[in-house]
Amino acid sequence: MPTARSHSQPDPASLEHVDLVTLGQRVRHIRRSKGLTLSELAEAVGRAPSALSMLENGRREPRLSMLQSLAGALQVPLAELVSAAPPSRRAAMEIALHRAQSGALYSGLGLPAVRVGKRLPADALESLLGLHAELARRANEQAATPEEARRANAELRAHMRGRDNYYAEIERAARDVLKSVGHTTGPVPQRAIAAIASQLGFALHFVSDLPHSTRSVTDLHHHRIYLPQRKAAGTHDPRAIVLQTLGHFVLGHSDPGGYPDFLRQRVEANYFAAAVLVPESSAVEFLSQAKRERALAVEDLRDVFAVSYETAAHRFTNLATHHLAMPVHFLRVHEDGTIYKAYENDDVTFPTDVIGAIEGQPACRNWAARTAFAAPDKFSTYHQYTDTPTGTYWCSTHIESTSTGEFSLSVGTPYAQARWFRGRDTARRTTSTCPDPACCRRPPTELTRHWEGHAWPSARAHSHLLAALPPGTFPGVDDTEVYRFLDAHSP
Repeated sequence: MPTARSHSQPDPASLEHVDLVTLGQRVRHIRRSKGLTLSELAEAVGRAPSALSMLENGRREPRLSMLQSLAGALQVPLAELVSAAPPSRRAAMEIALHRAQSGALYSGLGLPAVRVGKRLPADALESLLGLHAELARRANEQAATPEEARRANAELRAHMRGRDNYYAEIERAARDVLKSVGHTTGPVPQRAIAAIASQLGFALHFVSDLPHSTRSVTDLHHHRIYLPQRKAAGTHDPRAIVLQTLGHFVLGHSDPGGYPDFLRQRVEANYFAAAVLVPESSAVEFLSQAKRERALAVEDLRDVFAVSYETAAHRFTNLATHHLAMPVHFLRVHEDGTIYKAYENDDVTFPTDVIGAIEGQPACRNWAARTAFAAPDKFSTYHQYTDTPTGTYWCSTHIESTSTGEFSLSVGTPYAQARWFRGRDTARRTTSTCPDPACCRRPPTELTRHWEGHAWPSARAHSHLLAALPPGTFPGVDDTEVYRFLDAHSP
């Protein structure tokens, strides 16, 4: 019958997982408590002092035979020597600092490691550990960026709703820029965009190797703005990209201090670009006339000013409430039903999570933003009335194809306002009782009875909504890639 192993003699297999830093600290602590120098202990176990020094500093993994020799020379059980517990509070702090300085978070800063020795004061050691703890906390907070992004989106949307999505100061800035290059009416041509850039001190350069994580790159040393050489299907209007970049400088933006600041700046720069491409005075005149004729249509605004449907839809939400006294809502929804963008000041009820965020939530299956995908001619403008718990809404929806799938772009307004729009005579009408699960979240009874417990779908995760944004001044941008690009193109 096998005998039980003494608790003072650990299983050799368990020694494979001994923490070397803690082991080194325990050897040093016990050696000093016995009044032995490093040389004296090295001589007792038949090893060179340098080898023993590496062990005490956690840089050498000892054999079991050496551990047994050390335990014998120090007159302690082997189990005490290899215990996982730090031998003292000071040793625990030194171990924690060693681990912190060895981690990727600290090494990524490119700073030298602080040498931990007995001359390092305890208060300095505690301060260093406190700094590392705060560094780790902030990194963990940044790793939770999806929640931070949704919260920032919810707060910004509330701010936009409070001012009816109308920014008078940005309208003035766009008006001044257009006046400076002599553009008074009609679509804004590329040459006018180049003139605006030139007035602001920038030259436009079109390249074929723009970093994949960017839409444009600005070289502030040489005052160049690099843009993609050609516009691919489903990508942004190159004029808008230039104006969004210039908007940051016109509006006096500095490096964003965090994600909410980054998001605010992006919204303001996008607003500026749209305000230049669809000037306020001309657009209001056009929309007012269309309202008088009861023929408002986002696609007409798109065509008259030669912009994308999405730009026209955003511009309509900027101007409709302030100038036409018309509450509105806007939705950008992926073909799988996920909401990517949303805005409302007409009391429509969007699905939200517990922090009030809309982005990433599924749109109701009965809304025009979803039903438009099933239309026989889904690329024609689609109109629909939807009865909801907060009232009836009329929507105009357009579907566009992009490299990441099809998206519906919907502009809606309460039933009473539909009389001003072309497409108000549509016979399409649905009912939505969301957020009631029985509306569209819960499968029909017959399907549930037949398939519940007999289906195992493999879900496609929305990694772009779940993943933390990469670190850096500008979230989502690979700094190394950008710097290498600028280095290659620098004059």
